[in-house]
Amino acid sequence: MKVFIPDALRSYTAEARCVEANGDTLDELLVDLDRRFPGIRFRMINEQDEMRPHVAFFVHGAKTRDLNAGLAGSDEVIIMQALSGG
Repeated sequence: MKVFIPDALRSYTAEARCVEANGDTLDELLVDLDRRFPGIRFRMINEQDEMRPHVAFFVHGAKTRDLNAGLAGSDEVIIMQALSGG
């Protein structure tokens, strides 16, 4: 399925804005994404396997914070990441 990558994470995907990944759940998709692009999952999921607060996931247009959210092959996943700094 298509996964849309935010600007801040594109260094992991060789600057690709959209990549392919597989999984029956959002968590499985992120594991597959990390297999293809090592290190990217840690930027979204912490050591306790929880979503980082500055990251939002949209599955087929609906926001979710559930790593067990089911996915279908036709779903699109959009990853959004807030940036901060000073």
